[in-house]
Amino acid sequence: MATHTITAANIEASVRDNSIVILDFWADWCGPCKRFAPTFEEASERHSDVYFGKIDTQAEQPLARSLEIQSIPTLMVFRDNIMVFRQAGALPPAALEDLLTQVKSLDMDEIRAEIAKNEEEKADAEA
Repeated sequence: MATHTITAANIEASVRDNSIVILDFWADWCGPCKRFAPTFEEASERHSDVYFGKIDTQAEQPLARSLEIQSIPTLMVFRDNIMVFRQAGALPPAALEDLLTQVKSLDMDEIRAEIAKNEEEKADAEA
């Protein structure tokens, strides 16, 4: 198994210490979560360069609340410590593969520049 259990204690290090991180927020009682689990597992076996984490929202309720998880399954993807994707709902296998391909091809210098520009504009607007 190539997935990792993510908790409040290890989420920051997991995101910080890995270039690409995909998180699956789930619960044992969630039918769509259970149906998506094999797709997530299979992708984790194919993409050894991506850190796959699962967060049990029942066991980690404060963490799920702090990340404003309102429905499950929810996927979050981080690249270089920046959230680049967040969506509720399970993805079919082809869509998950496409998402991972897109994340791997992102120009992170361009994204960091865009974030800096947005923060600068926000600061100017508040001044």
